[in-house]
Amino acid sequence: MNINKTTYAKYAEARAKKSPSLKNCLFAFFVGGSICCGAQGLTTLYQSMGMPKEDAGTLTAVTLVFFAALLTGLGWFDRIAKYAGAGTLVPITGFANAVVSPAIDTKAEGFILGVGAKIFTVAGPVLLYGTLAGAVYGFIYWLFGMI
Repeated sequence: MNINKTTYAKYAEARAKKSPSLKNCLFAFFVGGSICCGAQGLTTLYQSMGMPKEDAGTLTAVTLVFFAALLTGLGWFDRIAKYAGAGTLVPITGFANAVVSPAIDTKAEGFILGVGAKIFTVAGPVLLYGTLAGAVYGFIYWLFGMI
């Protein structure tokens, strides 16, 4: 059987499962919003215990990273992300998941050649290009400040 690209594209489109976009967007919105509200609640709790705002914010970030890493290790983060989609990728929880997942996947290869070598395979480019973009934008900001 010889099928051209156009015919195959029509065939595949007719049989592809339609994505419930509105439902997915709502789930992502509410789960991401819940994570952010929980983070704000943690910050408020830490401040009520007498911590300065900056320290409370730092401890909140550490707490979110810890729980995201724990949920990833238990296999729950992926189950939540299956339904919540991008809502679970609120930057700090998504980053923790991106660091822990390769570490778990390569644990059998050993701590040096497995975990140590591959732990930042997903998060490494984010760190590299995020830092580079920050430096470039900072330079541009500095340059325009001199004018």
